[in-house]
Amino acid sequence: MKHTTSILKLFSLALLLVTGAACTDNFDKINRKDYQVDKEELGREGYNVGASLKGLQGLVIPTEEHLYQFIEPLAAGAFAGYFSTTTEWTAKFETYNPPIDWQEAPFSDIMTRTYPFYRDLLQETEDPVALALGKLLRIIIMHRVTDMYGPIPYSKVISKTGDASLTVPYDSQEDVYKQMLKELDEVVATLKDNLSLSAEAYRKYDDVYQGDLSKWLKFTNSLKLRMAMRMTYVPEMQAEIRRIAEEAVTSGVLTANTDNAFLKVEENRPAMIFNDWNDSRIGADIISYMNGYKDPRREKMFTTVDVYDEYWNLVKGWVGIRIGIDATNKDYIITASSNYMTTKTDPIMWMNAAEITFLRAEGALRGWNMGGEAKDLYNQAIALSFEQWGVTEANTYAANTTDMPLIYTDALYYMYDDTAGPRSTITIAWEDGAEHFERNLERIITQKWIANFPLGVESWSEFRRTGYPRLIPVVENKSGGIIDTNHMIRRLWYPPTEYTENADNINLAIGLLGGPDNGGTRLWWDKKPVSYTHLTLPTKLEV
Repeated sequence: MKHTTSILKLFSLALLLVTGAACTDNFDKINRKDYQVDKEELGREGYNVGASLKGLQGLVIPTEEHLYQFIEPLAAGAFAGYFSTTTEWTAKFETYNPPIDWQEAPFSDIMTRTYPFYRDLLQETEDPVALALGKLLRIIIMHRVTDMYGPIPYSKVISKTGDASLTVPYDSQEDVYKQMLKELDEVVATLKDNLSLSAEAYRKYDDVYQGDLSKWLKFTNSLKLRMAMRMTYVPEMQAEIRRIAEEAVTSGVLTANTDNAFLKVEENRPAMIFNDWNDSRIGADIISYMNGYKDPRREKMFTTVDVYDEYWNLVKGWVGIRIGIDATNKDYIITASSNYMTTKTDPIMWMNAAEITFLRAEGALRGWNMGGEAKDLYNQAIALSFEQWGVTEANTYAANTTDMPLIYTDALYYMYDDTAGPRSTITIAWEDGAEHFERNLERIITQKWIANFPLGVESWSEFRRTGYPRLIPVVENKSGGIIDTNHMIRRLWYPPTEYTENADNINLAIGLLGGPDNGGTRLWWDKKPVSYTHLTLPTKLEV
């Protein structure tokens, strides 16, 4: 991957027609082919607007393989317990010592690729719906960034004259969230005003919902609910987040799998990482949980490998890799470990109805009006996930009162066994009674984590917020004592180029962060007491 050297580079006025292309002053001259149209030609029939919208869509969950790899399987997906690397790298995200060039991708590369598209959209159209969709896409992209880092440049990136610059002061994460929620309300209002528009108006520029604004409205409300829930442990936000969450549900959120947000792509290039490069395999955590629960979704999600059963018979089973191992034999590891079952024709998931129904279950557990009882919503969410993956017997699974996550035993090396496991004793079936608040919360988050696979950023964020699911610590922590092994990494740190080329603003950003710029500092919403996020089993559960 060619990394952008700094987020401070001036933005070209040219449209970026290929997701992942670098932004340069002479982009058009360098990249235009004889058969391509120029910007004037693109302006006809709104093709320029469509190119910007498509470009932004390709950055929500990055469709470019290298950018996706650095953000999802190598970083957030590993931190979430979904993936582990198979390569012989001694420096990587999952051991908390990534190389400098890796550090650019989740921050610098996303910033410099997002804002040219967004700026061009603002300059090229006054269509309120196109602008609303562009605003929504910018929000969800930057929401992922702020949840990885904390303070980010946001409110001042686009000037009143329409110019874009990242050499601007950062916003605190609190202010970013408040601004995003205000903007989401604006998107909701615009979409509601235009629901009568035919889907044909935006179909060819919309690879998610094919121009169906009613589904975009549900998605926007669902994002509001997701963001509101992220703030549940911020003391001063309690009344406000309940209002936001209830308002989102009342306005209409994702409730059926036909509402799911999946990006249709010509070629699922992230699949290259798993099937061609073989740089990642499934993590120990999700396999330990799903094997313990005898989860039938495994057959749809992961490949099987040869394993020995309790009688030492060779059978097919699912095997994961613990994060932070010393991967010295890639071929051996990939043969012995389960892979993510994905193909080049698969769409890319952004959000599903199961997640949103689990969020509603949590809200109901907290006493909010979520349009149903917590237990019922929890069971509905499980059923939605089962339906999404094409498996049956959701009711039987949800009623299971005995099965628990398994102790992780490494398939190759005993020194990687989780000798302190199992990490959780949580079963699947709901327990009635207020005294079971925390155990039911763990159930909701754990099942949401399974249903959200492979959304690494979202699941890592929810782990940090709640402490669930209980994950296995990294084998090798190479942070030099900066990151607590048991509490795990709490954020990514800003890339070195910010200190060399944006020194004034980055220093102010550290003040907004409220702690040193390292992986041990908690974000603004990461407020749950340490006893809940510690990876050993608690001695006392409290509501």
